[in-house]
Amino acid sequence: MPPDIWLLYSQMLKSRLFEEAIAKLWHDGLISGEMHLGTGEEAIITGVVSNLREGDSMALDHRGTSAMLIRGVDPVPILHELLGSPKGLCGGMGGHMHLFSKEYLAASSGIVGAAGPTAVGFALAAKYLRPGTVTTAFFGEGAMNQGMLMESINLATVWNLPVLFVCKNDRWSITTESAKMTGGDLNERVHGFGVPVVEEDGLDVLAVWNAAHDAIERARSGLGPTFLHAHCVHLEGHFLGYQLKRLIRSPIKDMPDVAIPLTQSFLKPSGANIRERLSGMNSIISTVMATLRSSRRESRKDPLFLAREHLHSESTRLKELEDKVEQEINQILASVLEEETS
Repeated sequence: MPPDIWLLYSQMLKSRLFEEAIAKLWHDGLISGEMHLGTGEEAIITGVVSNLREGDSMALDHRGTSAMLIRGVDPVPILHELLGSPKGLCGGMGGHMHLFSKEYLAASSGIVGAAGPTAVGFALAAKYLRPGTVTTAFFGEGAMNQGMLMESINLATVWNLPVLFVCKNDRWSITTESAKMTGGDLNERVHGFGVPVVEEDGLDVLAVWNAAHDAIERARSGLGPTFLHAHCVHLEGHFLGYQLKRLIRSPIKDMPDVAIPLTQSFLKPSGANIRERLSGMNSIISTVMATLRSSRRESRKDPLFLAREHLHSESTRLKELEDKVEQEINQILASVLEEETS
C-alpha cells in the first residue's frame, strides 16, 4: 500500500509546530539548559516512524521529541517534562534529551552513539519476546565515530537482530564539518559488517518512507539489520541559540558580543604568538563563512516545503489541514501553560 502524503505532511507539520512552540518557551526562559530540536529532520523521522506498529521500539538520540510525538506519545507530558515539571513524562527529571515511554517502548539519550546499544537491547528482547517486531535507532553521522555504535552494528549482524539503523547526516558534528573529523566512507564502514545500506535524500519524505518500509519489512521477516543513510539539514544548527546562526540573523545585535572578546584576545600581550593567533582567527572566519554558505538558509532544503509541493493543487483542503494542526498545537500549549501557572 503506497504512503499517504497527506498523512505524512500532517505529521511533519505537527512536529514542526510543536518544536516551534518549544523554541518559543525556551527563548522566553521557561525551559532551561541547551535545546536540540529536530527541525529539518521531519521527513526522516516521519518517513521511518510512520512505518512502525504496536510492539515496535525506538532508540532515540538527543533530538527525540519529534519521534515521540509522531509515535503517539501524549504531547502534554512531553511539554511538562521540558518545563521541568513533576507532571512531565519522566517526572521533570530527564529534560528533552532523556525522554522515556514504557508504553511505546521508546528511549532517548544525550550520550552520542547510545542509540546503538539501546537498539540492540530492544531488538534482542523483540527477537525472543515479540517475534515480528522491530527496533529503530536514530543518530547523527558524528555518532559513527563512537565505538559503541560500531559494536552495536556488529552485534546486530552477528545475532541477526531486527534493527533499522538510521543515520541522519547534516554534515556537521556540532560546530565542526563532519568531513574534517571522519575518515573514509560511512557506507563502506557498514558494508564491512555485512549490513545492507540504503542511501536516501532525507528531505524527501516519500523516499524515506519507501526505504524504511522495505528495510522494516526485511527485519520483520528475520533477515536482520539495515542501515539507512539519510541526508538532511538542521535548520537551527546544532542547538537553539547557536552563536553563528544568531550572527547571521541579528548581526548588529550579536556581533559585538563575539567581535569584542575576539579582538581583546588577539591583542593581548601574553599568550600565543602572532602566527598561532592568526591561524585561530582564520579558523573562526572559515567557520563563519561556511555557516553563511550553509544550505540551512535555502527554503528548498526545508522538508516541509518540499512535502507541501505535492499538495498545493488542493489549496482548500491544504489550508483546512494546516489550520487544524496549528489549532491543535496551540491548544496543547495553552493547556500546559495554564496547568503550570495554576
